[in-house]
This record gives sequence, structure tokens and C-alpha cells, in this order.
Amino acid sequence: METQSQTATAIQTAAQQHNEPMWLIHKRLAALAQMPDLPMPRVQRFNYRDWAMMPDTLAWRQSATELAATAESDCQIVQVGQTTVRVNLPESLQEQGVILTDIFTAAREYPDLVQAAFMTKAIQANENRLASYHTAYLNAGVFLYVPDNVVITDPVDVQLVQDNTQDQPLVSHVLAVAGRNAEFSINQHLTTVGDQTNLANCLLEVVAHANSHVTIAALDELGPQTLAYVERRAYADDNAVVNWAVGFMNEGDTIGNFDTELNGNGAQADAKVIAITDHDQRMGVNTKITNRGKHTNGNILQRGVILEQSELVYNGIGDIIHGAAGSEAEQENRLLMMSSEAHGNANPILLIDENDVMAGHAASVGQVDEQQLYYLMSRGLERETAERLVIRGFLGAVLSAIPAQAVRQQLIAIIERKLENGR
Repeated sequence: METQSQTATAIQTAAQQHNEPMWLIHKRLAALAQMPDLPMPRVQRFNYRDWAMMPDTLAWRQSATELAATAESDCQIVQVGQTTVRVNLPESLQEQGVILTDIFTAAREYPDLVQAAFMTKAIQANENRLASYHTAYLNAGVFLYVPDNVVITDPVDVQLVQDNTQDQPLVSHVLAVAGRNAEFSINQHLTTVGDQTNLANCLLEVVAHANSHVTIAALDELGPQTLAYVERRAYADDNAVVNWAVGFMNEGDTIGNFDTELNGNGAQADAKVIAITDHDQRMGVNTKITNRGKHTNGNILQRGVILEQSELVYNGIGDIIHGAAGSEAEQENRLLMMSSEAHGNANPILLIDENDVMAGHAASVGQVDEQQLYYLMSRGLERETAERLVIRGFLGAVLSAIPAQAVRQQLIAIIERKLENGR
């Protein structure tokens, strides 16, 4: 086993060969040094301590995998493993100063923009051990910058394909920076090719400056051989708005950790999460909104379906910091168990350190309503079809609230495939 000093030398050598700027190399080495002293992220009522979350591999390998045909969009970046295979950025957006490229090119060519936002605002490398690991072993990623007052009407399509034809973890960082009054949306899709066993440590970081408006629609379909840690974080300045719509459809064991920091006065966040687990899969999800500025507003809506012997834990966390007067925090966490062998927890957590606020929560864990099934079956439907209709209705409260129709339809199609495979 390598010593800490040997690992640091290996990381520094690999990063220099990759032509990384010194500020990024120093950030890697600092993260590696502090890693042993940091705690693992806490997911209440969910134990994942025996998961192999930190393989010590750092190397850049070009992917030889042929990418299956994917729909191209006007504004798009596609990465397979560590290889960027497609970048489309309209000339009209380039002329306005929009940047869309891989994270390492951005670190070299736009150091001031990247260094000011990368692991500094929404999340920091010393927050927990997996964030520190992510910084030290980063091997892929995307950078999107939208300058002040620029509005992108069509979604920016970010497709990340984990290459499991190779023995190589995917440690990917998507960094999106919204200038003042900027407005855009991102459609992120995580998928897998190949059947080798690997880790995916994927982080999406949003820095939303004053009066900006950012919408993230994320669809996760990582394969059964992928052990996944997916973190999505946002930092919102005065009157900034960050909205999330996340579909957790991974096949393997997964930790999800979301947090939106409403740092500026009047900032808002809305987080909608859907998850389906099947077979013996285990998934734990933290969704947190932290109200720091005055008159901030955070809403969390989570719904999940648990099939067969799988486990799903939802922690909804509303945290109102002292001084965040006039703020609101609401959340709803509901789980539907479709098997007597399934295990689920829906945990609403409110941390309130201010008097002049409004906060509330709702949570439920239950099995399918037999009266609903009886009614549907009395109309001639088989039990399996009736159960699927009940599931669709249960998830409909979240699906109908997703504003982008294309994303909504794509998520519905993924849900149908997941239900078909899990029965």
C-alpha cells in the first residue's frame, strides 16, 4: 500500500503530465492531506460505511468506447469517461461570452473564473472526506459560464457517460457559474457503458450570482456495477433562484447529497426528487436547503418507490440559520413500498434558529392502497397493471411540477423502464 507521501507524489506527477495549472495541483494536494481527518458525509438512518467509496487511482485514459447515437442539441457537451466527444456552442452565445468546455481546459484558459468558484462557495474540499477525495482524484468534468445579463433560452445539454469498459473510477465535476441577471437551464444525464465494477463520484456545483435564475434537470441512470456518490450543490446570492428536478434511476447502490445555500437576501430554491429502487439495491438521499439570507424561501418535494428487497432513505433537511428573518422552509417526503420485504425511511428534519420564520413538513411511508388496486382491478385490469397506475399517480405530484416537457417525458420513459425491469 502506498504511503500518503507516495500518493501525493503520484497525484502531482499525473496532474503535471496532464498540464494542469499549479493552483489546481495545490488544491489537490491540500485535499489529499486533510482527507484522513475528515468525517464521511452523514446520511441519517442509512449505513454505508462498508462501501468502497475511495479507490486511489488517478490517471487519464482516452475512451475507446463507441458512443451510441444520441440526440444532438444546439448547446451541448458530451463526455465518455474522461474524453470529451462533442461540444456544441452556438456562435451567438460565444459572442456574448458564454463558455462551455471541459473542466481542465477551463482551469488553464480561464483560471480566474474557475478558481473563484471551484469548491469554494457551494461546497468546500474540507467539508467531508468524499468531497476531499473528489478534489484530489478529479479526472473529468465540465465548465459552464454565463456572463452578466445573458439569457440562454434553450437548455444546455450535459451528457456524462461512465466508461465501465475500463477499470477506472469516474470522478467528475460540473461547475456552472451564472453571472448577475443571467438565466439558463441545464439538462444533465448520467449513464453507463460497460460492465466492470467502478465508483462514480459525481458533483454538480452551481454558483448563482445576484438576480440570476438557474434550473437543473438531472436524470441519473448509472448501471448496476456502479457504486455511486452523487452530490449536487448550489450557492445563491441576493434574489437568485435555483430550481432542481432530479430523477434517481440508478441500478446500483447510491448516495445522493443535495444542498442549496440561500446565502443572499431574497434567494429561492425548489428541489423536486424522484427515486425508484429495486432488487437488493440500497439508496440514501439527503436533500437540504439552508436559509442564510433574510426573506429566503426553500421548498423540498421528494417521492420514492421501493420494489422487491431494496432500501430507500429520504432525509429532507430545512436549515434556517440565525439572522434569516422572514424566511420560509417547507418540505414533503413520501415513500411507497411495493413489497413486504422493502425497507424505507422518510425523515423530515427542521433546524430552526430564528423566530420570525415559517416552516413545515410532511412525511409518510406506506404500502400501496388496496382499495385503489381493487377499484382498478374491478375495471378489468390485471394486478401488475393496476400497481403501475398507482405508482404513476403517486409520482405524478412531482412529475407534473417539472416545467420542461421534454425532461418530464424522458423521466416518465425512464420510470417505465425501471418499473418493467424491477418486477
